[in-house]
Amino acid sequence: MRQRRRSRLIAIAFALPALALNLLVIAGPAVSSIVYSFTDWNGITSPEFVGLANWSRLIADGAFWNAIGNNFVYLLLFLTVPLAMGLLGAFMLARIRRGAALFRVVYFIPYLLVSVITAQIWRNILDPEFGLAAALHGIGIHWLDGVYFFADKRFALYSVAFVDNWHFWGFLVVLFLAAMQGIDSAQYEAARIDGANAWHEFRHVVLPGIRPTLTFALTIIAIGSMLVYDYPFILTQGGPAGSTDVASLLVNRTAFLARDAGYASAIALALSVLSAIFLVLFGFLRRREES
Repeated sequence: MRQRRRSRLIAIAFALPALALNLLVIAGPAVSSIVYSFTDWNGITSPEFVGLANWSRLIADGAFWNAIGNNFVYLLLFLTVPLAMGLLGAFMLARIRRGAALFRVVYFIPYLLVSVITAQIWRNILDPEFGLAAALHGIGIHWLDGVYFFADKRFALYSVAFVDNWHFWGFLVVLFLAAMQGIDSAQYEAARIDGANAWHEFRHVVLPGIRPTLTFALTIIAIGSMLVYDYPFILTQGGPAGSTDVASLLVNRTAFLARDAGYASAIALALSVLSAIFLVLFGFLRRREES
């Protein structure tokens, strides 16, 4: 008993620094943001308690609902396009016996690039005067003439999401591929003996076999879509006319440009609640799959 108690104390002692750091950089700001969401505060002077005034303002704020709507569009795009591409790419790679490692590296490289570099690459490619449109125009193809991907509010959000998708889907390929390689090969053999084609293998062997990983991917996609910041900021800064404005951009603009940190805390807290709902939902689904 004495030895067990000593081992437990040593384990707690090793965990304390990490726990203290988490409390300092996560729990502290989280609790303070809850408090500041009920105040009128410019981030410098002493906050003044205003009760539910920030929350009443939030409900009636069109800019907030526009940003949240864009976040949900982002979420729907990422729950379909990169997820389908990741599953397809992983399934195809799982069937390759030679050179699979090379393809895996090629797919994963965009995920390793800094977002500023990725954004600049695609800004140059989609530039209407010097990019892909100009190259096509030079060979007599004019269907991209006058299309401003990041400056036209009809295309801006989808263009930003496309760039983010290009950067992200390789990560899903590697994630799903690792899960597929953990499936017992006897299941594939049994399916082939029963006359299953590639689609039947994917539907009846692969998808059930990677379901926990798929639930995890849905979780990180949902949370990432609600908290997305870098690509909308780098490529469009929320424009044109708010068509790519997302909640994280609104929080940053409200807190540091408008100097309204109290209201920004309320927006950030509302965003955290939405992200927590997705986290709880997918956590429930994951526990159900594991059971």
